[in-house]
Amino acid sequence: MRFGTFLPQGWRFDLVGIDPAEQWPTMRALAQRLDGAAASNGTAASAPWESLWVYDHFHTTPVPSEEATHETWTLMSAFAASTTRIRLGQMCTCMGYRNPAYLAKVAATVDHVSGGRLEMGIGGGWYEHEWRAYGYGFPQVPERLRMLREGVDIMKQAWTTGTATLHGRQYDVDGAIVRPLPVQQGGIPIWVAGGGEKVTLKIAATYADYTNFTGTLDEFDHKRDVLRAHCADLGRNPDEITQSSNFNTIVGETEKDARERLDAVLARLRPHLGDERTAKIEQEYLASDAFGTPEQVVERLSVRAEHGLGYSIHYFPEFAYDLSGVELFEREVMPALS
Repeated sequence: MRFGTFLPQGWRFDLVGIDPAEQWPTMRALAQRLDGAAASNGTAASAPWESLWVYDHFHTTPVPSEEATHETWTLMSAFAASTTRIRLGQMCTCMGYRNPAYLAKVAATVDHVSGGRLEMGIGGGWYEHEWRAYGYGFPQVPERLRMLREGVDIMKQAWTTGTATLHGRQYDVDGAIVRPLPVQQGGIPIWVAGGGEKVTLKIAATYADYTNFTGTLDEFDHKRDVLRAHCADLGRNPDEITQSSNFNTIVGETEKDARERLDAVLARLRPHLGDERTAKIEQEYLASDAFGTPEQVVERLSVRAEHGLGYSIHYFPEFAYDLSGVELFEREVMPALS
């Protein structure tokens, strides 16, 4: 299994209590730590992280607030310039927030700044409050999915030929020049995020190098099979597409330790979210395959790997405050699954 991790950027209230002037230095230091795969005691981690990720959102979740949420593509450029090894991704860029020809240009430039380390996570978008707040309206699902399909087509053209033309229902691009081409041969790897069976997974079967969807093991199996059916219809080998999932991750030396770590996270969230939303988040962590002791997490993720999961991306809510859980994961979980 391959591993990526999210960096705190504020979207999930994961920089609260840190002075805004110190938030970028905090994110940069964590990115550079991952880039060097070194633990806080100066020793190398047992297995290096392949990628770091941020979310493409403008307002905090699950409620908008005055707390900071740092912008994704600005961070991509900054991480590209301040790291040297680790790959850089967004989970996932909302197609509706940027013209796709412009986005293709931005991404190609970031790929050059990074030396060819960029991943393109892309999806249709869902956070209605920020769509409307930023003046994008909030198109119905079919329209957002058409934007996704047409936008991915434009980006794929741009990165492989240097130009893009598409006269679609959502976008009208006529000879957009995207030069230089990305460093990566064949263009930037595309991650299509979402599990919509009729449209999203068909887009993934057509264009994606990676998919990203979550759910129970049965739900994962079902979507995997739908993806394979779309690939068969298109004449594409499904093994060309790596399947990934995201996991809310808290590990402790013991079950008691994991529970205490979760309680500390919830205590930090409760003043911002209230009791009801915090209780819901608590249940989400308790149900996660990546909550518990290292042995428990290894066992659950091993089952996922047997069902086709090739890449797991982990969100550590403690990351900006306490590295010990991340270090435990690096030391005992990653080597067992790599």
